[in-house]
Amino acid sequence: MLSGLRRRIGALIGGFEAAQGSRRLKGFQPSRAHVNTLISATGSDITARARYLVRNNGYALNAAESWTGNAVGTGIKPSSLIADKDLKTLVQQLWLAWTDESDAEELTDFYGQQRRAAREVFIAGEVFFRLRPRRPEDGLTVPLQLQMLPSEMLPLTRTEVLPNGNTIRQGIEFDRIGRRVAYWFLRRHPGDLTDPGMVGEMVRVPAAEIIHVIDPVESGQLRGVSRLAPAIVKLFLLDQYDDAELERKKIAAMYAMFVISPAPTDIIDVTPADDGSGDRIVEVQPGQVVPLEPGEQIQTSAPADVGGSYEPFEYRTLLQISAATGIPYAYLSNDMLKANYSNSRMALLEFRRRVEAWQHSVMVHQMCRKVWQRWLDVAVLSGALDISGYERNRASFIACSWLPPKWDWVDPLKDAKAEIEQIGAGLKSRTQALAERGYDAEQVDAEIAADREREQRLGLTFGSDPTPLLLPPPTS
Repeated sequence: MLSGLRRRIGALIGGFEAAQGSRRLKGFQPSRAHVNTLISATGSDITARARYLVRNNGYALNAAESWTGNAVGTGIKPSSLIADKDLKTLVQQLWLAWTDESDAEELTDFYGQQRRAAREVFIAGEVFFRLRPRRPEDGLTVPLQLQMLPSEMLPLTRTEVLPNGNTIRQGIEFDRIGRRVAYWFLRRHPGDLTDPGMVGEMVRVPAAEIIHVIDPVESGQLRGVSRLAPAIVKLFLLDQYDDAELERKKIAAMYAMFVISPAPTDIIDVTPADDGSGDRIVEVQPGQVVPLEPGEQIQTSAPADVGGSYEPFEYRTLLQISAATGIPYAYLSNDMLKANYSNSRMALLEFRRRVEAWQHSVMVHQMCRKVWQRWLDVAVLSGALDISGYERNRASFIACSWLPPKWDWVDPLKDAKAEIEQIGAGLKSRTQALAERGYDAEQVDAEIAADREREQRLGLTFGSDPTPLLLPPPTS
């Protein structure tokens, strides 16, 4: 009632056309429900459809793999900021050893878990990791592992008020001031029929043990939405259209010719088929003369072609899907024919800006930092690391930079020369340049020094203008 009155007043006042109730916008009545309400009602269907498309649609699969490869690649790796070089080296070596043991399922390492997390966030909009403390007798380098939990294991429908005043919203328990205190997980995946034990049973897990990786799109959003959501309809319909075109061409190709008889109701003697079906068989061979019955004519099959609109239609539809998913067209379709150096570089720069923002605000902030801090705490408490004054100066010890994998450029020679000029002009430091390539500056410098020392010791020379390294004279 009030909304109708507001629209009538708006029509009289004028102003924003987007708010008018004109003929063109008459059927445009969007929901005013909050995103949490929409996710509760439709989130499970969106996730199921997104997973179906990734399993069965090549474009959806390519989009998910492209996003995962660019967002994580071989892993976003830590570089400790501990001032003591010896302690930093010890911490980094222990971390590297632990990454091979981090997966509770023992399927991959920590960087593989990052990859799986990025893929799940793209497909389902979110993923959970449970921090699993282990016993000393388990034989781990640091007694800690991560267990990945898909979004379906936290029911969207679990919403209630608890006797202690806490509130459960979409499976997440909040205290009276709005802090997350626990997650209510199913013990088993609701769709896994191969594991029937404890079906429907739930367990309350404290929030301190859960890492919730999510890229929220609206303020107050609790649960994730698939990045494929704006493209699901077009992906599904385009797949159906392609299947229909392929089936039509297949059926058309099966008919070489038709025999036209003037008396279709007359009974015509037929040559029985080899399988006894009674169908008339006319085999066509090169140079063959086929005798016809009196009055019969031969008409060849001339099926309609797809026409010149098929390719432009596919291209425009895939461009819309590309825009909806945020994946460049060439990455989505693997079509490099329409790409040249300039537009490829522009598309890559825009895509990489989005990926870098996601790496920092989602993967590093929500997952990497929390795992690093918990890992270092457990390493010190378990005795795997002996750091004096850790409790008093914990903030300085857990300080860490996270280095994403380096980008490969379309023209690496030009980019390398430009970067060298920037460093020479003081516009960029070597530390920054190496960090952008995914390397730790101190580690690289140590490797260069060791390489030069070994080259001079062995009498080796590389490069057109090698920088001499003066070694101290040998002591007798």
